[in-house]
Amino acid sequence: TLYIAILVILLGLSITGLIVGVSNDAVNFLTSAFGSKVASLKVIFTVASAGVLIGSAFSTGMMEIPRNGIFHPELYYFDEVMIIFMAVILANILLLDFFNSLGLPTSTSVSIVFELLGAAACLAFIRIYNQGSGAQVLDFLNTSKVTEIVVGILLSVFIAFGLGAIIQYLSRLIFTFQYKRKIEYLGALFGGGSLAALSYFIVIEGLSSLSFVPASTIDYIQGHTFLVLGISFVFWTLVSQLIMSVFKRNILKVIILVGTFALALAFAGNDLVNFIGVPLAAKDAYDLWYEAFVQYGTLPSDFSMSGLNNPPPGTSFIYLLIAGVLMVLTLWFSKQARSVIETGVSLSRQGDGAEKYEPNNLSRYIVRYTIVLINAVGFLFPKKVRLKIEKKFENTESIYNDKRADAPAFDMIRASVNLVVAAILISVGTGLKLPLSTTYVTFMVAMGSSLSDRAWDRESAVYRVSGVLNVMAGWIATAFIAFAGAAIFAAVLWFGGLAALIISSALAVAMVVRSAIKHSKKRKEEEQNKRFNKQDIISISEITFETADNISKVIKGIKKRYGKAVDHLAYYDLAKLKKDTKKAEDLQQRVEDLKDDVFYLVKSVEDSSVQASQFYILLLDYLDNMVEAIDKITRSAYKHVNNNHKQLKFNQIRDLKQLGSEMRFLFEDIIETFDNQSFENIDRIITDKSFLLDDVSSLIQKQIMRIRSTESSKKNSKLYFRLLLETKDIVTSTMDLLHLFQDYYSEAQKEL
Repeated sequence: TLYIAILVILLGLSITGLIVGVSNDAVNFLTSAFGSKVASLKVIFTVASAGVLIGSAFSTGMMEIPRNGIFHPELYYFDEVMIIFMAVILANILLLDFFNSLGLPTSTSVSIVFELLGAAACLAFIRIYNQGSGAQVLDFLNTSKVTEIVVGILLSVFIAFGLGAIIQYLSRLIFTFQYKRKIEYLGALFGGGSLAALSYFIVIEGLSSLSFVPASTIDYIQGHTFLVLGISFVFWTLVSQLIMSVFKRNILKVIILVGTFALALAFAGNDLVNFIGVPLAAKDAYDLWYEAFVQYGTLPSDFSMSGLNNPPPGTSFIYLLIAGVLMVLTLWFSKQARSVIETGVSLSRQGDGAEKYEPNNLSRYIVRYTIVLINAVGFLFPKKVRLKIEKKFENTESIYNDKRADAPAFDMIRASVNLVVAAILISVGTGLKLPLSTTYVTFMVAMGSSLSDRAWDRESAVYRVSGVLNVMAGWIATAFIAFAGAAIFAAVLWFGGLAALIISSALAVAMVVRSAIKHSKKRKEEEQNKRFNKQDIISISEITFETADNISKVIKGIKKRYGKAVDHLAYYDLAKLKKDTKKAEDLQQRVEDLKDDVFYLVKSVEDSSVQASQFYILLLDYLDNMVEAIDKITRSAYKHVNNNHKQLKFNQIRDLKQLGSEMRFLFEDIIETFDNQSFENIDRIITDKSFLLDDVSSLIQKQIMRIRSTESSKKNSKLYFRLLLETKDIVTSTMDLLHLFQDYYSEAQKEL
């Protein structure tokens, strides 16, 4: 019953694993198409879906990896192997879901390899410990294969980055950023070379994993690589010229869509094993044991898994088709997949904008000394050569002056280079029988091409380098987390039995569902808080109404944070005060994001509306003062409680709550006014709430009297004064903001 339960749960969890795995690996083949905006999302998804369906429907992949590629199955018994497979699938789901929630791309190949390694090592250690034998854990593992995989991956990371940088640099020297004229007479050659490389990649990396393609065909192509590439180059050059001359189509779009299809095909054909290989291997193991059990009554703990060394039976077409459909549905509907893709696009984006990662000391040092090195190397070339090269990299393309949210992150020259170079590297690696991670190769090619394309300039380099370092740190962490996580699950399942199996499975599913809900909620909040489109704001009236919306949202946050801080301080609730500090940080970041876009607003407003820029800058300054004050309030309250200082006295709490109630009425009045855009009420609000500053001053005076008469706590008084003074700053900035908006609105009405 236990093993039937394991098998059923494995098959069920494989669906979850497939969804979280594809959500992460989608970055491999969608980033270039997404970043260049080569076509509509429907077209991009349709092309990728076709590649995924074809690749998965006829995939054979590397199904022996979970069977015998990482551990020696003949040294394990059936009960141990089933625990290994169960531990692997549980660890894999949680690991990939964790990376998806962070929006970080990682390698499903690396994760599955080290999970198999960790679970197998754990069971080997338990066996050796129980038996007291002199065997070594390494005797149970296929260490040579693991070493080969690790070395291949490390090499691929550096080679991909370097080659991507070199090819992109040469391509930009040839085409420049004003490539539309040159593509007319060089496009056929560029298309011929690119499509020849992609077609070779499709054959070697994609079709080689398809069951109906004869091995002799693949062997012949690999044995006559240059001949095949030469003929292919001539053929595709002629086709490219035909596409450009007769059909009047952009050859770059064709290259990018074909490249997207090729990588999707190869991904599904080869990486499908990462998602369904483990449950299928478990099914094969069960079938082998069950046959022996029926015939001889062999117990699970006595049946050797040497049968897993035999070639795997052909995977049922229905399994592959179901997997392909699930993968396609994930591509279309997974919001976490979009987050992972956005990370790759953000780090390779041409020009500045909102950066996802904060700089660290390492990224600063790398950028600083790289600048020194580049300047030193530059002086080795004559001045004329340097000026000529600089001219090639003059970036005046309109797409980079377009700050709309739907503008391309980079042009189609770079997108084409990313796809072609990644395809070539993976093809070469396959020909040399080097195990490569498609995630690592495609990501590092994109980063290398971004660097040489000067997407990482002095304004953004430290942020981008920090982002790449974060992603690479995640790759290193993948191996350790996968190993440790699978080992822990294996131990828990081995000692916990059926109860541990059910609890662990339920926990894994619950964590994934919770993560999906949390991510969906986060995306909705991001959409609601999305800053208005600076490219579209050109008039006074538009700025008036958009800033009203921003004011309302920030005031709502301040109102909530102020009330929560007072309430949680009154109840001496440390945990909730800690959460309040995080929420206050988020509020500050929202205003900081608005300040980041001031540059684009100033450039985009009409000449007759330049005063709108000054209004917007001053308005953000007042909002910044308000959120800074609320941050100080929450942090002071948290610090006071965290240090176990005395609670505020009843009279102090009562006065703060009364003040908080008055502040709430003020904020609600402002929110209603700006939500309904009934700006004529601003005069009334200023008049009605002018007493608040007097109230704050009165409370300060009251506390002074307490100190002189009864107050004995220095920390208590310090906190209370800090709360009142920061409240005074909030009220002052709020009133200044209302006066500013009232004056500006009056002027705007006159101009209209």
